[in-house]
Amino acid sequence: MLGKGGVGGGGGTKAPKPSFVSYVRPEEIHTNEKEVTEKEVTLHLLPGEELLCEASTVLKYVQEDSCQRGVYGRLVCTDFKIAFLGDDSGLENGGETQFKNKIVGENDVPLHCVDQIYGVFDEKKKPLFGQLKKYPEKLVIHCKDLRVLHFCLRYTKEEEVKRIVSGIIHHTQSPLLLKRLFLFSYAAAAHSTASVPRNHTVMFDTPKDWCWELERTKGSVKYRTVSVNDGYRVCDRLPAYFVVPTPLLEEDVQRFQGHGIPIWCWSCHNGSALLKMSALPKEQDDGALQVQKNFLDGIYKTIHRPPYEIVKTEDLSSNFLSLQEIQNAYSKFKQLFLIDNSTEFWDTDIKWFSHLESSSWLDIIRRCLKKAIEITEYLEAQSMNVLLVEENASDLCCLLSSLVQVMMDPHCRTRTGFQSLIQKEWVMGCHSFLDRCNHLRQNDKEEVPVFLLFLDCVWQLVQQYPPAFEFTETFLTVLSDSLYIPIFSTFFFNSPHQKDTNMGRESLDTQSKPLTLPTVWDWSVQFEPKAQTLLRNPLYVEKPKLDKSQRKGPRFKHQRQLSLPLTQSKSSPKRGFFREETDHLIKNILGKRISKLINSSDELQDNSREFYDNWHSKPTDYHGLLLPHIEGPEIKVWAQRYLRWIPEAQILGGGKVATMSKLLEMMEEVQSLQEKIDAKHHKQEAVHTQVQAQAQAQAPCLLRNSARLSSLFPFALLPRQSSKPVIPTSGWKALGGEDDLAKREDEFVDLGDV
Repeated sequence: MLGKGGVGGGGGTKAPKPSFVSYVRPEEIHTNEKEVTEKEVTLHLLPGEELLCEASTVLKYVQEDSCQRGVYGRLVCTDFKIAFLGDDSGLENGGETQFKNKIVGENDVPLHCVDQIYGVFDEKKKPLFGQLKKYPEKLVIHCKDLRVLHFCLRYTKEEEVKRIVSGIIHHTQSPLLLKRLFLFSYAAAAHSTASVPRNHTVMFDTPKDWCWELERTKGSVKYRTVSVNDGYRVCDRLPAYFVVPTPLLEEDVQRFQGHGIPIWCWSCHNGSALLKMSALPKEQDDGALQVQKNFLDGIYKTIHRPPYEIVKTEDLSSNFLSLQEIQNAYSKFKQLFLIDNSTEFWDTDIKWFSHLESSSWLDIIRRCLKKAIEITEYLEAQSMNVLLVEENASDLCCLLSSLVQVMMDPHCRTRTGFQSLIQKEWVMGCHSFLDRCNHLRQNDKEEVPVFLLFLDCVWQLVQQYPPAFEFTETFLTVLSDSLYIPIFSTFFFNSPHQKDTNMGRESLDTQSKPLTLPTVWDWSVQFEPKAQTLLRNPLYVEKPKLDKSQRKGPRFKHQRQLSLPLTQSKSSPKRGFFREETDHLIKNILGKRISKLINSSDELQDNSREFYDNWHSKPTDYHGLLLPHIEGPEIKVWAQRYLRWIPEAQILGGGKVATMSKLLEMMEEVQSLQEKIDAKHHKQEAVHTQVQAQAQAQAPCLLRNSARLSSLFPFALLPRQSSKPVIPTSGWKALGGEDDLAKREDEFVDLGDV
């Protein structure tokens, strides 16, 4: 019947106009091929967690492309998280999830992790605030861990849409009182006893802990622990116990409520020390200024006379980064990774490096590393004490003192040592985590990612010197995620005083027991033992035990002047940025691009250059001083943290994880051969070697058996197919010569693997 009707080519008859009308929306066609029926998924609630609102028949889109495929389920909001409950097994790649978080699931977002909420109205995305007159058809959530979640609400009942959208906006944007944080509900309901971590992390909440640190760093001769602030009698912005120079009187500490007092951070092997001081309040009256001057003169005389070394003062409030610079840089930087779909990814890829450079985030990391190297040079090469001065000594002082210790003290490069360092310098150093993470959502101007900047600086060292660190980049990534999980006491208070007061430890009521919360250092709260093996670096080189004759020698070999080569200089072939076989054209173009970035940084003094160059010309001692490379191409983007949710940025079976897997396989083979040799010669294997072999055997098993193995392992899913735009090689001629290409704004050109 249909074969006849004028569809053929003859007779001049017109083809009839199609009359078929589809009543099925495109989104319904591209959803799961299963029937649109929601599979019941259980909502798991933590102790003290309550369900606030929910909506059914919500379509969660796959962040892939404009096809709008997804899965149906329930969208719920509790007083702890936003969660999507759906059967997404068809969209994910199956296989066992090796790195599952027991607190926050893959489809969960803690309320404190929500950065911005957008609604889509007639295909236009707009930010959502307060009470809405019209409700969106789609909901887009940008997270502080850089996830982007898309939910379609077209098929949800109108009343449920109003309830869930209003609930999410209210519980992620409305200012909170401290006592309304979820961690108090959790503490009251959980009755946690995990107040002390089981991994020997030093908490620095007792005089014994500070005395132990003084003994460890050989600083007990010149410095002593004081308890003048026990009960926070002097100042609520200082810990109950801290360390000061031995001659300093307790009356001096009390005079200006702890301001103007040099507080000990760490002692170097040569006797020099790193100190910090909160600046005295600014006074307008001449008499008050003279009193402050006389007080500071007395303090400086105390720490200048023998046995103390000459003091080098670093005023970070006037001669270093401002918090506003850090905030502005990160605000621009994070936009590079908040990608909605594949199309947007490739559109932004054209000028990605230009946007990266204009954000200045990598330059800020370089400046922090540079300042840390300067301080290291004063301590190590010149044997000078360094006094860091800041308004409250709780932001940049924390960052630089911690970074210097990571570079100079191999103990701080172990996992327990690094955790103890954060406890000492950040938690007991009164860094305002509550304000800097904006957990109460009361002042956006106070939200500055100082701690994240520190972790990014440490990551630069980890990726440059992997064998020197006992922990992995995965450890740093989950630590940054833990900033927004309100069941730990570590990152949700501005000071120990604020924590003790609100947790009931300073209460006069002896009948009520103080609330207790786990610390973030108890990783068993978040991860199973198998997943925790990914936090430890199997390639870590443990410090060999030295005999007595060797111990008498100096700990560090390099004691010369330090420098930062921020201009282009000749480097050894092994450390070169370009391989010799790299195409001449590509090398010249990228070299000119990068030289602009390298030369943009300010120069250091010439007398500091020799030490830096000399240190990098020698083999690296992984248990001694570490100086990071800070030349332009050496400062990289922390891909695992920033790119882990973008499928197009992944390399299937590639990246560092592939190299790590092969190295671990080789280590297993070497270990197996060694065991055979020992068995043949009837030798007893050392206990140390057995323990090390067991720890190393678990990690390669995880890497080889994981269904999620990609360059962003263990977070990313396997990359999905995506169409990458290609410029044919014939288009090179139209792009111009080398000089023209180097000056242009970034455009997509397939330069191959450089």
